[in-house]
Amino acid sequence: GITGAFHYGLQVSIINSPAEYIQSFIRETWLKRFGSSPSAEMITLMWSFIVSIYSIGGLLGSSSAGYLSVRFGRKKAMLFANIPALLGAALMGLSRLCGSFEMIIAGRLFSGVCGGLAQNIHIMYAGECAPRKLRGLIAITASISIATGKFLGFALGLREVLGVEALWPILLAANAVPALVQLFTLPFFPDSPRYLLIDQKDKEGCI
Repeated sequence: GITGAFHYGLQVSIINSPAEYIQSFIRETWLKRFGSSPSAEMITLMWSFIVSIYSIGGLLGSSSAGYLSVRFGRKKAMLFANIPALLGAALMGLSRLCGSFEMIIAGRLFSGVCGGLAQNIHIMYAGECAPRKLRGLIAITASISIATGKFLGFALGLREVLGVEALWPILLAANAVPALVQLFTLPFFPDSPRYLLIDQKDKEGCI
């Protein structure tokens, strides 16, 4: 769950660094397809889609978090959240190779779905699993992880790191790292006691 919140912070901030390179990529792709340069208004429109579509994905993810967390349990729902995260990272990372700025838009949408799911389910899972004395401390891990993800996103976007024209697809695909960490570590964690008792009627498992 912490890596899910970290992914959210990373994805929110990381898009700001390669803005000029992505806009240049849109211009070059448009020129190759249609034989003419797009207008400044069209570039702005495409860039607006890329930036704002993440929020639409977040809304979709948040709306389905309640159903998935009850239907499959908190832990499995967070594991499912890694699927759109990895799919989004693959789409954005391969967008320049495939010559498609639409893949960036789709990748941001899938990343938003992951962010919406992870944010909501993490808080439920952490609060239900934490010992009573540590519940307050565990609850703020989401905020800490978001702040850390934003910081790392801005740091990776520096020109001295990945914020250069040749590496911006790798920068956009960096959100695959926390998703992979969660995918490989979360199966070793227990399921939520509340889910086991109330939704699964498994009193022994809950205890």
